Amino acid sequence: MAYGKWLRAGLAFAVPFIALLLVPGVEARSARHVAAAPEAAHERFIVLEGGRNFRDVGGYRTADGRGVKWGVFYRSGSLAWLTPKGISDFDKLNVTSIIDLRTTEERHRDPNNWQAASSHGYWSRDYSMGAGTLPASFGDPSKMTGEAARAMMAGSYRNIAQQQVPSYRELFARLTGPARGPVVVNCSAGKDRTGVATALVLTALGVPYDTIKQDYLLSNGAYGMDSLKRDLSSPMAALAPDAAAALAGVDGSYIDATFSALRAQYGSVENFMRQELGVGPRQIALLKARMLK
Repeated sequence: MAYGKWLRAGLAFAVPFIALLLVPGVEARSARHVAAAPEAAHERFIVLEGGRNFRDVGGYRTADGRGVKWGVFYRSGSLAWLTPKGISDFDKLNVTSIIDLRTTEERHRDPNNWQAASSHGYWSRDYSMGAGTLPASFGDPSKMTGEAARAMMAGSYRNIAQQQVPSYRELFARLTGPARGPVVVNCSAGKDRTGVATALVLTALGVPYDTIKQDYLLSNGAYGMDSLKRDLSSPMAALAPDAAAALAGVDGSYIDATFSALRAQYGSVENFMRQELGVGPRQIALLKARMLK
């Protein structure tokens, strides 16, 4: 089977041109990976039964010495599989906005009926992301190398911010708008589209890039990722372990590629946010007033 056809058929989660394969037990081995602390020991992770990669973005220090408030902004994987207990624990966070970055297909496959029917200010948009055409040399997934998989992932990250402009614009509007309750941003795994979204918010707040990257890398080994096995065990089995590790986790080179692409096209990440997301000095001041202490 041609690799592109295999990818479209087997992968539930994708960024443009690259499927995001996630499965338990696959550990990243690149030196650029940083393993997340066990969820019970890491203060950022909030264990929601049926959830994945749910964590608080508070506590980070900005370049001018201020701190991001806890309990204001959360990042997560899909919330569609929360159990009744998980929903009950989520409700205790008093969330007023959920920005769901998943595609139409992802949301149809894993319905989020409890969110849409709740008072959590649920928002999503209809869109699709195709797997695209991949090099013929990857006709056999088992022969994809880890180096090639990392290169493809980094390549795909060059486009995420632009392709998610409508969603990221809504995220910033919620964070700077009149509603004062906590905001959650999620995708399916909570690592790629959500990772870029979080990196942009932290950038607007003035958090140093090295800190932003460390937050991004916490998705490696995050709580709840094993729940993806039901969807991805078959396609993942066709991949070599090193390639599977590169696609399953996150790597510093991925988020670097996003920021490098934005600087190349817009001159700076801040210019991108101003021109495409409507986040200029006034919005940044509102964001800081809400989220920093």
